[in-house]
Amino acid sequence: MTGDIVNLRQARKTRKRAEKTAKAAENRTRFGRTRAERARDALEEGRATARLDGLRRERPDAPDEA
Repeated sequence: MTGDIVNLRQARKTRKRAEKTAKAAENRTRFGRTRAERARDALEEGRATARLDGLRRERPDAPDEA
């Protein structure tokens, strides 16, 4: 009745790698966004900025009338 010989150092490293992989997967689902989502947000931000600039009363490129 001999049991399997286990190298404790390797077992610890394997367990730590598995925990790290699980943590990375959790972070990807929590914080990750697809490239399409980032592009869509950038496009919307650009449109909003252009709209706000178009609604300004005084144009920044117009000469001052003092």
